[in-house]
Amino acid sequence: MATTLDFQRLLREAALRVTRPRVAVLGAVHALPHADTDSIIAAVRQGLPEVSHQAVYDCLHALTAAGLVRRIQPSGLVARYEARVGDNHHHSVCRSCGLIADVDCAVGEAPCLTAAHDHGFAVDEAEVIYWGRCPACSTT
Repeated sequence: MATTLDFQRLLREAALRVTRPRVAVLGAVHALPHADTDSIIAAVRQGLPEVSHQAVYDCLHALTAAGLVRRIQPSGLVARYEARVGDNHHHSVCRSCGLIADVDCAVGEAPCLTAAHDHGFAVDEAEVIYWGRCPACSTT
């Protein structure tokens, strides 16, 4: 498990100023994979009760722009954040309960999929979402 010192180092390496809210938000994203903003705010407020919604949103934006967290938003769901970055993995989403699970890249190297026709794009990432029912929902 990463520590406060690890989060401070990550922020410095990303050329971001180390602040208590940024460290707290980064810690919450690491502790709560695929968490929505409200869950992250609640987790951050356990240690920093005075932090505003806007401060958390600003931190998430800065951390995402710096590549320290990844924002995902499966169709029909609110945005979620995760600390697993840089490997172009995909996700499975339960249609019943909304559980999100990581799925490693399907085949080969990033971007995993080669478009039949890329229309001249220099593709560097592919996003795949597998929809279905998680094991718990499948048995009910």
